[in-house]
Amino acid sequence: MKKILIAVDDTKSTKEIFDKSTHICKCMAPYEVVLLFVEKFEGRSLVDEMLGDAELSTLKEVLEGTEYKEALDAKAEKVLAYYKGLLEQNPPVPNVKTVVKTGHPAEEIIKAANEEGVEMILVGSRGQRGSNLLMMGSVSREVANMANCPVLIVK
Repeated sequence: MKKILIAVDDTKSTKEIFDKSTHICKCMAPYEVVLLFVEKFEGRSLVDEMLGDAELSTLKEVLEGTEYKEALDAKAEKVLAYYKGLLEQNPPVPNVKTVVKTGHPAEEIIKAANEEGVEMILVGSRGQRGSNLLMMGSVSREVANMANCPVLIVK
């Protein structure tokens, strides 16, 4: 495998599975690992799962340059830096690329995998409600069903 995408978020479950993911990566010896964080809008009145592409695009435009978006970006960069650091602690270290997307997690994971030309996607099996990103569970199933490459769901 030359290129692997690992979807990460800020949940406890991602921290728990990341060690397993890095061991899997070492066995495959990829040239590059793409770490992906998907920002997800949330709020008391915002049910983002019900937003269509047009509404989500409008919301992205409205939030661009706001403190809320800056806070989301800062959080994403912090999470990605943490996981990139973990990868870099265990030689041999592949090239590590970090990517931030905004939107529906499963759709953004698939888009990023296609854009990056990855040969495999690694996702955790579950997330925790109430976090900024409900990453796993239904999302991992959706990714497995929609992906054009193998998907490894790590538990």
